[in-house]
Amino acid sequence: METNEKLIEVLNGLIEINHDRVNGYEKAIEETKDLDVDLRAIFRSNADNSVHYASQLSNLVTGLGGTPADGTTNSGKLYRVWMDVKTTFTGHDRQSVLELCEYGEDAAQKAYKEALASDAEIDVNTRQLITEQQSKLNAAHFIIKNYRDLHKVVNA
Repeated sequence: METNEKLIEVLNGLIEINHDRVNGYEKAIEETKDLDVDLRAIFRSNADNSVHYASQLSNLVTGLGGTPADGTTNSGKLYRVWMDVKTTFTGHDRQSVLELCEYGEDAAQKAYKEALASDAEIDVNTRQLITEQQSKLNAAHFIIKNYRDLHKVVNA
């Protein structure tokens, strides 16, 4: 049973980081201007993907006899407060929002890396799912980073 408990804890950590992403991207959508339809579409897609990832992970937790996490991480709460503070002082410009989104993506990458490196016994199918999600999150991170870098160049 201890094996399941460690794995449930790891999976619940990933569920929480996906909840952070959903909340972060919802906030980012609010902070972008109506004209930023490209960003809004990316942010919506990223939030929707994290809803899906959290659902997949929740199914695994339930299958292991655990209760899926329904909250967010403490760092996610701090991130949202930071986003509120930063956008208050810097305005709702694309650069600021993209930088904050990249910060959130960095946190997600770290969480997935730590999950895969944990000492929990992760079966092959679960490891494959986590690795697939990590890969998709990495692609989303790459897009956000490229948008941020492109915006810097265009406005230089």
